[in-house]
Amino acid sequence: MNEAKNDSQGAIGNISPTQLQTPGSLLLDVRTPAEFEEAHIEGSILHPLSELSPGEVKAMSEGKSACVVICRSGNRARQAAEKLVAQGIRNLQVLEGGVLAWEAAGLPLNRGAKMMSLERQVRIAAGALVFTGAVLGFFVSPAWIGLCAFVGAGLVFAGITDTCGMGMLIARMPWNNRRRTEIGTCCSASR
Repeated sequence: MNEAKNDSQGAIGNISPTQLQTPGSLLLDVRTPAEFEEAHIEGSILHPLSELSPGEVKAMSEGKSACVVICRSGNRARQAAEKLVAQGIRNLQVLEGGVLAWEAAGLPLNRGAKMMSLERQVRIAAGALVFTGAVLGFFVSPAWIGLCAFVGAGLVFAGITDTCGMGMLIARMPWNNRRRTEIGTCCSASR
């Protein structure tokens, strides 16, 4: 279903994986380079949300029938589309359910090396911070329990607003921003 959400600056459409006609559309993947390397839709262009440049996207979408924004599940794509529409870019669509829905529909993905998902990295970081705060609160000082409360409050905020500060921070980490060519050449020695 291609329904539009009315934003203050314009409209952002939704498109299901089975409705997406890739010829003539700009497929803009806003995930991290590591996520893109693991699996992406053929013909999609990587432009991470953390580096989103409306000017570049506008230039890339010239002459295209639509700009379809893609992420893992649709949340980051919606954020990117809202940022782009606020800068005057029109004819935006968000791939409903993202790459997960694309794969669930049995559609083909270009696959690379398996990487740890951003969502999993956030769960590990949050769990490690809560565990550390609890251990330090028990053995060192009860003040460390505040770390557990801070992480818990952040998770509640993320759930309510659908915006995860920890996820945005982890997405900027070096291991999530290296592309395969950088991974392959980072350890090579030149003689």
